[in-house]
Amino acid sequence: MEAFLNGVLAGYGIAIPVGAIAVLIIEVGMRCGFRCGALAGAGAASADLLYATAAVVGGAALAGTVESVETPLKYASGAVLAGIAIAGLLRIRRDRREPVPVTVLPDRSELRATYARFLGLTIINPLTIAYFAAFVVGLGLADGLSAAGGVTFVAGAFLASLSWQLLLAGVGAIAGHALPDRVRIATILLGNLLVLGLALVIVLR
Repeated sequence: MEAFLNGVLAGYGIAIPVGAIAVLIIEVGMRCGFRCGALAGAGAASADLLYATAAVVGGAALAGTVESVETPLKYASGAVLAGIAIAGLLRIRRDRREPVPVTVLPDRSELRATYARFLGLTIINPLTIAYFAAFVVGLGLADGLSAAGGVTFVAGAFLASLSWQLLLAGVGAIAGHALPDRVRIATILLGNLLVLGLALVIVLR
């Protein structure tokens, strides 16, 4: 039970800090509904699962390896986030000319692409790496676990992260349906501008 609770602590510790990924999950939920937002959240949670697994298998040594490539990942993450934000801003401009209703039944290819995109984004996100190092490695939450304890830890981390990401997707989906079109578009606009700002912060800090 202790390993599971430590996993839950690690999962929430990595997932909850508000950053670009959280903003993007809410934006996806607003734009194309809960299913799409949920797959975005599942992609982010899967990345957290991989980091939790790495902590169990490699511990601090592996964390040091990950931190050694933090700088190139920082620039890659900033560039990708900036590209996504700019694409989102251009999409808003297009949708204002030709209004498109919130998609409630996205096709499978869109769901797969959304999952893969958020999996990759979360893996290279410097904030994910920082919180992984601080919560999982720094606090020693995954140290000295048996095989069964390791599996329990990883399961707790994944379920905690997934529950938070699904909450964000639900908030976005509800907002997308409840808000008037003008307010929804303005909210998505602000979200993309925030992501663009966060991308600049990641690159410049």
